[in-house]
Amino acid sequence: MPRSTYSPGSKLNPVEDYSKMRRIIAEDPNWSLIIVPSLSNLCLQSIMKNFEKKPIFEDLTPIQKHFVHERLSTSLPLRVTANLISDGVYWKRCCEQRWDLCDFSHYGHSWKRLFFERHLENIIELFIPDVTETKTVLAMVPLCRNYVKRLDISQLLPPVKEPQEEEVEYGSELTIDNEYDGPSMDHFDFNILLNKLTNLEELHLVYRVKQCGMNFEWKMFEMTNRDCESLAKALKSCKTLKLLRLHQSHIEDQQCRVLVKHLLDHPSLRELNFSHNLIGDRGARAIGKLLNRSKLEILNISDNNITGPGAKAIANALSKNSTLLSLNLRLNRLRDEGGEAIGKALLSNNVLHHLHLGANEVTTPTAIALSKVLFQNSTLRSINLSCNNLGVDGGKALEEAMSHNSSITECDIRLTEVDEKRVAFINQVVWNNQKAK
Repeated sequence: MPRSTYSPGSKLNPVEDYSKMRRIIAEDPNWSLIIVPSLSNLCLQSIMKNFEKKPIFEDLTPIQKHFVHERLSTSLPLRVTANLISDGVYWKRCCEQRWDLCDFSHYGHSWKRLFFERHLENIIELFIPDVTETKTVLAMVPLCRNYVKRLDISQLLPPVKEPQEEEVEYGSELTIDNEYDGPSMDHFDFNILLNKLTNLEELHLVYRVKQCGMNFEWKMFEMTNRDCESLAKALKSCKTLKLLRLHQSHIEDQQCRVLVKHLLDHPSLRELNFSHNLIGDRGARAIGKLLNRSKLEILNISDNNITGPGAKAIANALSKNSTLLSLNLRLNRLRDEGGEAIGKALLSNNVLHHLHLGANEVTTPTAIALSKVLFQNSTLRSINLSCNNLGVDGGKALEEAMSHNSSITECDIRLTEVDEKRVAFINQVVWNNQKAK
């Protein structure tokens, strides 16, 4: 570009003025001679560009790794990044790009664990028997088994229902000749997966379909017998499992018995939640046997169909148990037959900390039985008898027992027909015990 001959005193017409004062404008508005990338950054950018073909990460310095974490494409195949890119900013970017809510504090403050647990959950929740290939799940195992500690499955899809053809002449005969065997599984087969997840500690399951719309059928909201057999075998093979939560799945007595049979003597199971199902007394007897042959610390079988005989079986096991810390029997129908049995069992149990018998149609005899426990038991920390009709005499027995108790720090007797003055006195004792603790 020729040197300008412009001087302060000279006069230029508009065209000459524009041509003499032109400037070169870079395409990149942020371009500057001052911000020339260093050679090391250019090398790192080349590494990231060719990462899928030739992944290089472990040989980098911590600063260089952080550079890669912040800029590496999140669309790279997991087979490349899963076991190479360490936990950090890269996996945070992957999570936030895919999900709106990402609270990694619920995942041991690990972004990588958050990503792989949610990714595997999504695969299972969208799995359709006989449509989705099992290799879709199995291919993930070598990539995620070191990071998956918990699975929270919120839906399980049933097989695709084949359309029914209109009946033609001799249709019944054709049906016999060409009988359709049905799907290979009713829902996802956990037997192919759980024994391969060597770090799995928690499994939360519910057999249901979300957003089923006009295709609603009751069988979409229950675990079949075939599902039960498959899941039971899978649970037995998962030696690291500590918590099992299987709720809102219409589990009946026979299914409960099958599951318990495979959980007997499980080496690591500590918490079992079968709440909001259809378990009755036969299932409760099986659970009682499990208490004698396991190391359960927390048992939740609330909102089922357990009555007095089932509660007696659990009470019998409770009287001999040395590990259970929390028992939740809320929303069953124990009545006084079951309530008194539980109270009697606690006279010889010095381990249980928390007991919930709310909404069980128990009355004065149960309150009197439990008051005897409160006189002598110094282990129990909380007791919930809400939504029962304990009556005047029941309230009087509890008031007298609590006046001698210094260990109870929670006592819920709301909606129990107990006199307000006695409720206030019991609440004051609880408050004093809390301060003393």
